[in-house]
Amino acid sequence: MQFISLVYGIFLLLTLISYWSLGRSRPKSLKAKLTRILPLRHLFDNIPTQQLRLWVLLISSLLFYASLQLWYVPLLLLMTLINFLWGKLLAASVEQSGLKAVDSHLSNQEWQKINSVWHNRAVVILTLGIIANVLLLILFRYVPFLLTSVATPLNLPIALESADWLQNRLIVPLGLSFFTFECIAYLVDIYRGAPATNNFLKFSSYKLFFPKLISGPITRYHYFAAQLRNTPFLSFQAITEGLWLIACGAVKKALIADSLGIYVDLSFGYLERAGSGDLWLTTLAYGLQLYFDFSGYVDIARGTAMLLGINLPRNFNFPYFTTSLAEFWRRWHITLGDWLRNYLYFPLGGSRQGLTRTSLNLLIIMLVAGIWHGAAWGFVLWGALHGLGLAIHRLVDKLSQQVEILQKWWQSIPGIITAWFITQLSVFVTWIFFRLPRLDQSWLVVQRLWGHDGDIQFSQQVYVEALNIERFHLTLILTAIFACMGVAYTVHNGLKIELNWFIKLFLVPLCLFCVWLLAPEGGLPYIYFDF
Repeated sequence: MQFISLVYGIFLLLTLISYWSLGRSRPKSLKAKLTRILPLRHLFDNIPTQQLRLWVLLISSLLFYASLQLWYVPLLLLMTLINFLWGKLLAASVEQSGLKAVDSHLSNQEWQKINSVWHNRAVVILTLGIIANVLLLILFRYVPFLLTSVATPLNLPIALESADWLQNRLIVPLGLSFFTFECIAYLVDIYRGAPATNNFLKFSSYKLFFPKLISGPITRYHYFAAQLRNTPFLSFQAITEGLWLIACGAVKKALIADSLGIYVDLSFGYLERAGSGDLWLTTLAYGLQLYFDFSGYVDIARGTAMLLGINLPRNFNFPYFTTSLAEFWRRWHITLGDWLRNYLYFPLGGSRQGLTRTSLNLLIIMLVAGIWHGAAWGFVLWGALHGLGLAIHRLVDKLSQQVEILQKWWQSIPGIITAWFITQLSVFVTWIFFRLPRLDQSWLVVQRLWGHDGDIQFSQQVYVEALNIERFHLTLILTAIFACMGVAYTVHNGLKIELNWFIKLFLVPLCLFCVWLLAPEGGLPYIYFDF
């Protein structure tokens, strides 16, 4: 079941009807009718509305995931139960140790008390919980990669055969990386003093919540649980905004990302014949495809959740208009960046232990981000390059604070343009390793970005036969997409202007009709389904 499909539309409609009809204040609702028809109607009389709605969320989420990977539903339920019980055990240990939520005005005595917790039972329980979640991720995603990485230099044919066997037969559960990071965040939050839930239904509804289950956004439990209340019904504004987000997400994914993806797949499919101009164009197209594909998914997920009365965190904020890699990571995959900062960067010491240690911490968290995205050396190199870029930015920023001329330069219009160009050049070039995680392929692209003439057959097969468009016209299309993004950025972030509800409601059916009429047939799978 894909987000952009008639089946999902019917599924969502039935879920919304079931969810919102379960209100005590509505005697003629679906709940009341069912309880009058069913012989066991009295079983529902004393069940709170919130609990019934949680059952609707959980059952809908299980049906949604079962439509994609039925065989992994028991695994997700088992891991949900284990993390739920582990959280309760951890909370009991934290309470016994006297650890409370960290406050910024702690006395030395209180700090000593917190530091002593590193030697007690709570730390052991937290560590084991994190290890269990990480091991699950390693088992499904990284064992073939680790076997190949070790067996190749040591010439171990048995290990290579095992890696190939696992690679061909082991299917990674969809959303496993997001699932694991949320579980780790839940356990760490409890260790830091947040309360553990005693309601397994609420916890499982959160963990398996279908809009965010496959590709996020990464959402903390306590943020999610605070929104689960007996809301009588949605406001008109929430309905409008939810539908608008779904329509925008469908346009981003089906019209823009999938159309660009066809060119990207064709171009990288004929990699050896492409010229430097073709490779630059493909790299730009892939950067846009990745953004519109992932942000489109998140828009649909957030819109769906909003129709269910739940606000999921925003995941993108015009990342291609940033002037530093640090700012880029505050606007790209925002929830992943927040997770890396809160659960890895700060525990490592953050920026409190000098420039050298800060640079090392940045390199570590970006290596983790690279490995999290996939089991290939291309992802490792992508993460390392971003970590190096963040360290260089921190060094330049430190130097600029001490040299007045540099500080004024970066604040001037030429300096801002230069910073934007360097940042986006770094981002788009490193996307090559993200799209082509095999280093032999990605390095070939990097080598041919300058001074390489393409094969005439490439132009014939890609531009003429497949796309029926000239390369110049494709360049204009990409330029127009960037220009539209610039206008949207100026209107939204600069002028702070929003469309009113009437215009949004008018555009929703128009957007969906355009998707139905103009989207490439069949569509492409979501890129982040692989992560």
